[in-house]
Amino acid sequence: MFLNGVSIVTTTWNERKNIEKLIPIVRNVLRDAQHEIIVVDDNSPDGTIQVANRLADVAVTKTREGQSKGLLYGMKLAKYPVIITIDADLENDPEHIPKLIQKIDEFDIVVASRTKLPRISEKIASKTLGKIIGITDPFSNFRAYKKKTISKFNLRGGETFGAEFLVTAKKKGFAIGEIKYDPPPRRKNPRIGGTITANLRIIWALLKSLTLYLI
Repeated sequence: MFLNGVSIVTTTWNERKNIEKLIPIVRNVLRDAQHEIIVVDDNSPDGTIQVANRLADVAVTKTREGQSKGLLYGMKLAKYPVIITIDADLENDPEHIPKLIQKIDEFDIVVASRTKLPRISEKIASKTLGKIIGITDPFSNFRAYKKKTISKFNLRGGETFGAEFLVTAKKKGFAIGEIKYDPPPRRKNPRIGGTITANLRIIWALLKSLTLYLI
């Protein structure tokens, strides 16, 4: 899969400083492979798109609609047969990208699952939605997709932080696998919000995702 090319997709909201660090690291990890880096920016006011235009292969600005729609937008722009989605906040170590690529030979989607889930809401999701999907970290958007799966996604649940992709994949019979990795400490001001806000948003996304699975 390395020889055929890899598309890296990330979404950004005020991530100028982070993508200045992330993109060179990804380039180094994929230095021996054909690849492209796609940045989908949610109209950040901090100049993220200017940095993305300079460092990425494809950089687009769109109306702020959330991470899930941003990822799907970027994945539809990908030209290579393997697509890696990765958070821009440096909490997903690009060094694990080769492991995802190696595993995608066996599956349609591979999730890089964190060995330690920091939020109670994520632990609940692991024991419910995760068991249904067959992976331990359904809200990790550090994933590999075969490009042929992308046309099958039509997001209906609003922001589910990527969980709807896995729900759809499960219902369509796609093979879903995972690798495990030890996550770094979370940043002080996560994009999803503080502890209470983040847990409420994840629980809401979980409920929507479970509903989408049942209907």
